[in-house]
Amino acid sequence: MATAGTSLVFRQLFEKESSTYTYLLADKDSREAVLIDPVVDTAERDAKLVSDLGLKLLYVMNTHCHADHITGTGKLKSLLPECKSVISKASSAKADILVEDGQNIKFGKFALEVRSTPGHTNGCVTYVLLDGSIHMAFTGDALLIRGCGRTDFQEGSAATLFESVTGKIFSLPDDTLLFPAHDYKGQTVTTVAEEKQHNPRLTQTKEKFIDIMDNLGLAYPKQIDRALPANLKDGEQD
Repeated sequence: MATAGTSLVFRQLFEKESSTYTYLLADKDSREAVLIDPVVDTAERDAKLVSDLGLKLLYVMNTHCHADHITGTGKLKSLLPECKSVISKASSAKADILVEDGQNIKFGKFALEVRSTPGHTNGCVTYVLLDGSIHMAFTGDALLIRGCGRTDFQEGSAATLFESVTGKIFSLPDDTLLFPAHDYKGQTVTTVAEEKQHNPRLTQTKEKFIDIMDNLGLAYPKQIDRALPANLKDGEQD
């Protein structure tokens, strides 16, 4: 096992228009790196950071086919041609590598396990860092800090999301650090234990959770009509 305390390079980056977090992880020794949930508007920033840190970007990865921003995978592949894009096969989106539940994405001494966590969309996955010294997971829109992704469009299902979070995320060790794709209140990280105790939606019964999600009354995503078609094509814009 790698020792994250000395070998893992980690950066949490933010795109303010869609309140999206992008995550850079790398092995300090091999310099191999991955980016999770990049945004097209900040792709040049991310590429510069990779260059500044002397890293070799292997993979640009999405947790799902986003509806609130255009992914930066296509742009980053043009800026850093050696990297490959990754998304789940269940998303029905284009990428260089289509992953399924249980697969591992390796970079240096580290690996990210793919856990299928549908419900927000059919193709949502959580990436779990496989390391003995630190527990980290990147939950996309499946689980947010004191919240979760909406389930009223894009193949959403409240029942499925409840089972995904409780079965695939809450089953991780309680001290696992959870990093979401978004936050709208200035929070950056949570833990499995915190969300099991304090998440106002997911501390309810499954039936109550479904009722809550069915009655949120959320507005239509403002970027979906341009973001979704592009994201189905690996961030390519017409």
